[in-house]
Amino acid sequence: MATRAQLAEAGQVDEHERPLRPWHPIQGPDDASTMWYSVLRKRERGVFIGTLCIRHTGRTNLLEEQGWEEVPISEIGL
Repeated sequence: MATRAQLAEAGQVDEHERPLRPWHPIQGPDDASTMWYSVLRKRERGVFIGTLCIRHTGRTNLLEEQGWEEVPISEIGL
């Protein structure tokens, strides 16, 4: 998991600021903050998929029950 800014700094985005493979964008608001959102990941078919989820909601608990795990802020980056 990495932010768009981290990917851009490392040259991992195209001319439209979309991530290059193997990176895939996560849907979410442009101003998402880890104060309000959890970054979650799950391994599917050998790769990680990710999502954002508003903290302290029933959805977070449901996703964790389905095998999703929260990504610690310190691990967000290249």
